[in-house]
Amino acid sequence: MSYLSLNAEQFLCLISFLYVTLSQSSQNLSEEFADAARQLKKEAPRIQFGKIDVTHQHDLRKEFNIQAFPTVKFFVNGSREDPIDCKGVRKASTFVTWVKRRTGPSTVLINSTDQAEAIIKADDLAVIGFFRVIIWKAQKAARDVPEMPFGMTASEDICANYGVVTASGADVESFVSQTSVKIFDVPVENHILLFTPTNSETFSEIYENYQSAAAEFRGKILFVLVDTNEARNGRIFEYFRIRDIDVPAVRILNLTSEAKYKMPADEVTMENLKEFCQSYLNGKAKQHLSSEEIPQDWDKTPVKVLVGKNFNSIIFNKTMNVFVMFYAPWSHECRKLLLIWDELGEQYKSHKDVMIAKIDVTANDLLSVGLDRYPFFTLFPAGPQHQVRSCWGRLDYTKLENAAESGGENN
Repeated sequence: MSYLSLNAEQFLCLISFLYVTLSQSSQNLSEEFADAARQLKKEAPRIQFGKIDVTHQHDLRKEFNIQAFPTVKFFVNGSREDPIDCKGVRKASTFVTWVKRRTGPSTVLINSTDQAEAIIKADDLAVIGFFRVIIWKAQKAARDVPEMPFGMTASEDICANYGVVTASGADVESFVSQTSVKIFDVPVENHILLFTPTNSETFSEIYENYQSAAAEFRGKILFVLVDTNEARNGRIFEYFRIRDIDVPAVRILNLTSEAKYKMPADEVTMENLKEFCQSYLNGKAKQHLSSEEIPQDWDKTPVKVLVGKNFNSIIFNKTMNVFVMFYAPWSHECRKLLLIWDELGEQYKSHKDVMIAKIDVTANDLLSVGLDRYPFFTLFPAGPQHQVRSCWGRLDYTKLENAAESGGENN
């Protein structure tokens, strides 16, 4: 297809804009794209797939603002206006799911515990929304995450089975997470979470204080109770980096900015809760940034080990160019590139003006660097200007070496 013709009466169309002559990723996507088209040909014939090599189609690239390759867009009812971007989808199965969720229900309405269990066990991660009344706007979250199964229920029996309290008018919500910490569409963007074991001797007193504070901030802050004895809540402990020795602990999360705040006081009293909440609403609470302790041997290996507590002091200096790998230990891609990173560290270990470093982003919060993917590489040049440059994508030793030599220009 070298031109784009759309017919409103015949189909919905998913178009892949490729740079075939130059891009290996475009060629890889073409195969998955074709596989998805074959899968949907009989099941949903109204949905058609197409691809365009825009190597020389400059007008199309300009019309649809194609700046990266491959780019996939969904055209509805033959209209060229405002096509929907299909971002991050690269596998045939996820293309199929993505299209189905755009043209039909994007979540499964769960009516039984067996149905809920089937969704939970179907994949490594699953998201289930528990509602007093079904909020259909919550389906929007599912549309853009085709890799994950989504379900929703308002059944009291199912909610009770997973420890979710849905009594009408409750000021404190109980939280339970089976496999994910994904939060659906909610009217209150400020959440406060109490982490405590519900079977402790002090729970009744703590919970009474928590309920009293919740009543005062109704509509401004959503109060959530997280039972630390519930194994299914493990992922939210990781997200907030709550340890056993920390409980009872209180945190505030802003859903828009994802900023976290820690209650300064240790005791969960009515007065401390009110002071913490009011301080947050007044914009006076200090954002909480988690950090590992600085290892004693952090600078003894070719690749230096950074943590939250020493990050800024190391990267922002006048004499050293610091090239940092931001990684997540659970990521297979990160683990592969860490081996290459070690090789790069060996090559530059004798350079007095170059430091190769790494930081575990799952254990250290950083304000100075915005991260939306892992692994992520950033060069912090020496000098007062700090013109930070980053690189990502398909990286190998040569590309990383070139980035270190050239000043970290985008690859």
